[in-house]
Amino acid sequence: MSFIFSTHPLHPAATAMLEAAGDLRVASAPDPETLLREGRGAGIIVVRAPIPPAFFEDAPALRAAIRHGAGLDMVPMEAATRAGVLVANVPAVNASTVAEHVLLVTLALLRRFRQMDRDLRQNGWAAGRAQSDAAVDLGGRTMGIVGMGNVGKAIFKIAKFGFGLEVVATSRSPENMPEGARFLAIDELVASADVLVLCCPLTPETTGLLNARRIGRMKPGAILVNVSRGPVVDDAALIEALRDGRIGGAALDVFATQPLPLDHPYFGFANVIVTPHLAGLTEESMMRMGTGAANEALRVIKGDLPVNLRNPEVIDHYRRRFPA
Repeated sequence: MSFIFSTHPLHPAATAMLEAAGDLRVASAPDPETLLREGRGAGIIVVRAPIPPAFFEDAPALRAAIRHGAGLDMVPMEAATRAGVLVANVPAVNASTVAEHVLLVTLALLRRFRQMDRDLRQNGWAAGRAQSDAAVDLGGRTMGIVGMGNVGKAIFKIAKFGFGLEVVATSRSPENMPEGARFLAIDELVASADVLVLCCPLTPETTGLLNARRIGRMKPGAILVNVSRGPVVDDAALIEALRDGRIGGAALDVFATQPLPLDHPYFGFANVIVTPHLAGLTEESMMRMGTGAANEALRVIKGDLPVNLRNPEVIDHYRRRFPA
């Protein structure tokens, strides 16, 4: 078996599992050029960074690309399938972690935590306390969730049964809406939500989903939380709405360009919380994602198919490349 290649370091438990199974190598940097150079000859790649399509060209030893997490936008599916490479992911294991983050930043925005902390530190007790004049409760509000997959359902559970919120949602599969969530089409949802949460996958249909027209339909004072992917939001339209004070604020964990440049306009708003794509990352979730990815890799090493195979149409091609 060729070596196992990871774009990033893994949780110690996952590292131990893979090192016991073979030669584990970690990229010195996650940029495309480094991945192409250092990953040449790999039998399995564990994916935590975007993989260039060229990685799958002239890769006779490559059996599988295992996504460390759920989203598959980092894997060029057509290139992998064309090359006869299995693609798998580890769905649901960090859904509760992302949901906790969503409620954390929602409360921080509504209670004006950034402004309060700034004023308390710079101008004293009374100045910090004065921020409470404009703070609002979360209870009694309506949360709109765009995307009712594992993350959306985890957010719904906390919002509905933990905080008693009214929850409206939109999804590609309205029949799978959990009991207690009301389905709305996207335009109606955007207009009715006090807290708008984006947790849908990035697809051609969701790219630019929250455009200028839909941002214009948001309630004055509504807040946006994006734990989906950056390109789901029209950045220019959101920045304009924030500058004009037409919405209450935003908590953004993902961006069209990552890392986000430090001179980006988002950093200039007191009512914007910027986090570096870590909504789903804690010690516990890293262990779950890492060991989940390691287990899928071990199945491939043993000659089995991954449990969470995402391109089953590749199986015949794969079997011809690697006959039992």
